Amino acid sequence: MAVFKVLPDIWSVGVVDWDVRSFHGPSYSTHRGTTYNAYLIMDEKKALVDTVHRPFASELANNLRQVAGEGKIDYIIVNHIEPDHSGSLPEIMKLNPQATVVCTAKAQEGLQKYYGGNWTWKIVKTGDSLELGEHTLRFIETPMMHWPDNMVTFIPQKQILLSNDAFGQHLAWSHPFDDQNDMEVIMAEATKYYANILTPFSKIVAKKLQELAAMNLDIKIIAPGHGIIWRSHPDKILAAYGRWANAEAGEKVLIVYDTMWGSTEKMARAILDGIARAGIPAALFKAAVSDRNDIMAQLLEARAVLVGSSTINNDMLVPVAAFLEEVRGLKPAGKLGAAFGSHGWRGGAVESIEKQ
Repeated sequence: MAVFKVLPDIWSVGVVDWDVRSFHGPSYSTHRGTTYNAYLIMDEKKALVDTVHRPFASELANNLRQVAGEGKIDYIIVNHIEPDHSGSLPEIMKLNPQATVVCTAKAQEGLQKYYGGNWTWKIVKTGDSLELGEHTLRFIETPMMHWPDNMVTFIPQKQILLSNDAFGQHLAWSHPFDDQNDMEVIMAEATKYYANILTPFSKIVAKKLQELAAMNLDIKIIAPGHGIIWRSHPDKILAAYGRWANAEAGEKVLIVYDTMWGSTEKMARAILDGIARAGIPAALFKAAVSDRNDIMAQLLEARAVLVGSSTINNDMLVPVAAFLEEVRGLKPAGKLGAAFGSHGWRGGAVESIEKQ
């Protein structure tokens, strides 16, 4: 069901990847697969918004033939140059050599480094637009959501925002819309996506959300580059991004630990029991056996994080150090923190955690 009508004259022509279990190399776990969404606007001029990961180029080409015929694309809009979205661009340009590539200046710079294509370019910035006939494409730059080249494309006649990575989820589907799927699952994957990809840029995200609101776009549908399309609840994901970008969190406590001979685990469970008796939600993760991306999703919505480790060589255990290194890179804001741990003849783990 990768080819379907999103709205009159707007088609989804991307692909569903049920099998992928890691993304960005090994850095992001995709337990539920993903999609590489691409959208085709059928008008006097035909525009393809984004392509797909290169291994699926032939599938994208077949999808385009189903809807538009052979070699009929006038514009290819590149909202983002990352290979999962632009990887098929060279193949699609071979089939549509007359097409103009529309992107930001930063995107052109990156695409030429990636692919070196001798293509016709149209460089756009916020406020620029492209007339296709009955549809207008309005471009809004969104740098660092999550690369410098990013932009989104808005079609005012249909009140649809083609948002690429923003508002996405790594979630394969058999039915493409939010109202056709379990909202709890969708939001879990959207939370994980923001936590592991966009958290370092939260201040930028918050500012861009304010800019979008000031534009009074009246967005009815958000169609991202991964996962489901927000047809019925775009307000839900916009509100969630507002909370996450402004580091708003509930009273939840996250406990992350590892243990050598069980003492630190006993401490972690005792802390968990005490927090639970106080009526405060809490979650417990053993670092060595837990998915770090899932932990980060929990951390995004936690008010406090407690980190514990046994001592080895006057330092913390490696899985705990790896967790803290992940936190250091993502830079979540507004969290309370504390350290705990155990040792035999000499400590060091707690001090090392506190330094981090």
